[in-house]
Amino acid sequence: MADAGWLELLQQVQAGTIRPEDALTKLSLGKEGTADLGFARVDLDRKRRCGFPEVILAQGKTPEWTVGVAKRLFLAGQAVLATRVEDPTALALEGAFPQGEQDRLARTFFLAGPEVPAPKGRVLVLTAGTGDLPVAREALVTAKALGAGADLLVDMGVAGLHRMLEQLGTIRAADVLVVVAGMDGALPSVVAGLVDRPVIAVPTSVGYGTCFGGVSALLTMLNSCSAGVAVVNIDGGFKGGYLAAMIALGTDCAHSTDLPGG
Repeated sequence: MADAGWLELLQQVQAGTIRPEDALTKLSLGKEGTADLGFARVDLDRKRRCGFPEVILAQGKTPEWTVGVAKRLFLAGQAVLATRVEDPTALALEGAFPQGEQDRLARTFFLAGPEVPAPKGRVLVLTAGTGDLPVAREALVTAKALGAGADLLVDMGVAGLHRMLEQLGTIRAADVLVVVAGMDGALPSVVAGLVDRPVIAVPTSVGYGTCFGGVSALLTMLNSCSAGVAVVNIDGGFKGGYLAAMIALGTDCAHSTDLPGG
């Protein structure tokens, strides 16, 4: 942490906006802002730099590793978000943090930090079909974890376009839209042609043979003729939700320091 960071921390203690014990935890991180657990180097400074703590990708990690990182983040007074959490890791996290929130469809785990600000901004997640729900719920959980207000609309696909048009008022009221679709991947272009808000397109691997595991939807979204579409990776619900929350919080906040834990 730079000298300006130390000064700001001391000023926060003086003003009573941070507890002395929390300040001591921050001071104990050292200049690098990392914690070496042997199996991982946890980035404890990311919340200050980016507005939200390091997120745990549980995929490929043992339950013990995931719990270990979660405990270190929580010890530092930070929120804990883990994605791609399989059943054995979910059980381990539940045992370590019974107060945490699990979404088994989204495969996520969330444990709020000591301060939980009121949600800001409006993120709306749309799915083309029910099969896209796991990815869409990952986006929803992520946006909420970052502090954005977020909701979900299901089955808005182009095969029954009237269902989406019936919700057009709700769709247009959002600050940013996350549109999750597999198969032909056409829904983001349609939505972006009807709204004056950014649309984050999330292709999913849902579909038959020539969908090529989501590549077909990805290419359709990348080739969108609607100017307001940006695209993330296949099944990238986390990235879509994260970017959407940053946009929504940015439209509602004057400074990035207003982000949760910022």
